[in-house]
Amino acid sequence: MHFTGTIWRPPYEAGSLLLQVTAGCTHHACKFCTLYEDLPFRFRASPAGEIEADLRELQMLLNDPAAMLSSRLQGMSRPKAPRRVFLTGANPFALSVERLENIAGLIKRYLPQCESIGCFARVTDVCGKTDRELERLSALGFDGLSIGVETGDEEALRFMNKGYTAQEIVTQARRLDGAGISYSFMYLAGISGAGRGEAGAAASAEVFNQTHPKIIGSSMLTLYPGSELYSEVQCGRWAEEGELEKLVEVRTLVERLEIPVYFATLGASNAVLVEGELPLDRPLLLQRLDGACSHLSEEELRRYRVNLRHL
Repeated sequence: MHFTGTIWRPPYEAGSLLLQVTAGCTHHACKFCTLYEDLPFRFRASPAGEIEADLRELQMLLNDPAAMLSSRLQGMSRPKAPRRVFLTGANPFALSVERLENIAGLIKRYLPQCESIGCFARVTDVCGKTDRELERLSALGFDGLSIGVETGDEEALRFMNKGYTAQEIVTQARRLDGAGISYSFMYLAGISGAGRGEAGAAASAEVFNQTHPKIIGSSMLTLYPGSELYSEVQCGRWAEEGELEKLVEVRTLVERLEIPVYFATLGASNAVLVEGELPLDRPLLLQRLDGACSHLSEEELRRYRVNLRHL
């Protein structure tokens, strides 16, 4: 299988087949991001031959008599064909509709049992496709996009160079709704900066309440020296939220979300883990966050943050 650099996927895609179709990010300008710094290029689309070779390799593995015998001897069940494929890279949805259609065709040829195809996507990737094109992709099985919207705070979106506005989040999410493509949002607590956490969460809730994500996964901003944002802090142009402020920010978001959605703090960046269905589990989530704010000190939480060597 062809893989380039560190491979990222959402925790909820753990059961999906990971297929590399891109590497890197088309935008590559968010001030806080260092996820793709290990690549020698900004963005690369995998050649069709590489993608087909990976699918052929998987197909052979699923039907290889030696592999099946090895599984039996180890008391394991026969390898099962994946029902879902997750395309890797920061935003494979940026590829042209024709390219995505070809990829879907290859997946169907080699993995006919596959029912859906997911990937990371930017808001701008959706902007670049017509309603009819989105419907075509939906019909081919594209569903469950993971969109790193980060926040609905207009000031933070602008300062962090996200490349879209809060209103565009709403507009493009509604277009996905219309095309029948479900999606999840990734939220980044701390992105609004010191003293603005609660305001950023309130603005985000106002934006998200106009959309219909399946999941809102919240992570916490962690500053690394290689990021442009780190330089902004060093120059005094931006200040990081305290760890307790970030927790209060997450609490504010949970409290203000009015849509039915599965909410979870996802990934190693979170020292405090909460998850549940909103609005049903809101009291339990708030109780857990209130307890953390009461019993954890800024020093304890900060120690966790500075010792987090990698996301």
